[in-house]
Amino acid sequence: MAARTTSTGASAARERLLQSASELFYREGIHAVGVDRIIAEAGVTRATFYRHFPSKEDLVEAYLGVEDANIRGAFDAAEASGAEPRQLVGLVIEGLADDVARNHTRGCPFINAAAEYPDPDSGVRRAVGEHREWFRSELETLLTAAEVEAPEQAAGQLVLLRDAAMVGGYLDGWERVRPAFVAAATRTAGLEA
Repeated sequence: MAARTTSTGASAARERLLQSASELFYREGIHAVGVDRIIAEAGVTRATFYRHFPSKEDLVEAYLGVEDANIRGAFDAAEASGAEPRQLVGLVIEGLADDVARNHTRGCPFINAAAEYPDPDSGVRRAVGEHREWFRSELETLLTAAEVEAPEQAAGQLVLLRDAAMVGGYLDGWERVRPAFVAAATRTAGLEA
């Protein structure tokens, strides 16, 4: 899957804020990291922070936006490969596995954020919901093109498998979880030999 980025066309200060926040939020948790620490890590002033992000929740939503953009970019890159639909589903499964191994060794950033923001009406939870809906829909579209039986059901199962793989990879080690994820996802997508 594609390389991770924070944003395009953003000011250098905003980029540093997002990069610092992304690393800290993912590694230590959102509520555990204060605005002052993010400001210090990014090397910006408090005024600069608030010019770009009126509140910490706005920064959290931007962080999730970065995560969303990265996975969308990875899907776009896989689709641009020119692979046949069934091959594309296999590439996506492998790409998801690679992404967990490289970028998401502490679980899913969306699940982690949802755990810290229990209010379903918060902007953070809306961002999580929108990402998950897009992800499920994108998988369903790929599975439909690959003529997989019951693509809506299979897409839902793949979402759950990825969720479990991200948590399992964090708790049990990815080298142990990857083969189980790839095998289960391949079977779910009807790609087994």
